[in-house]
Amino acid sequence: MAYRLEEVSRITQISPDVIDAWENELYFLHAGQTGGGEKIFRKRDLDIILRLKELLEKEGLTLAGAKRRIEEEFGIKTSTPVHPDRLKKVLYRVKEQLQEIASSLEKKSKNL
Repeated sequence: MAYRLEEVSRITQISPDVIDAWENELYFLHAGQTGGGEKIFRKRDLDIILRLKELLEKEGLTLAGAKRRIEEEFGIKTSTPVHPDRLKKVLYRVKEQLQEIASSLEKKSKNL
């Protein structure tokens, strides 16, 4: 089942702006979009938002603490952080490969 952002807001009593902020902050919350560009959430996302609200309001956890608890409770695996330097190297290699491909395609199109 899918819920529009307005429905999630009404059900959870949380403003759409807060839900959007949480979606940006928490990698495991991700709305889909309808053909018309409207945000839609899965049932699991709604459950996570409701639990997040409870952890923040009733248990007084910080967003980081609530995030960890949700990862545990919902069985969400956190990815191992990648050191920024290593990520830069990988991205640089990808960029070089893309430039080689573009150059190759350019040569082929000139020969046609």
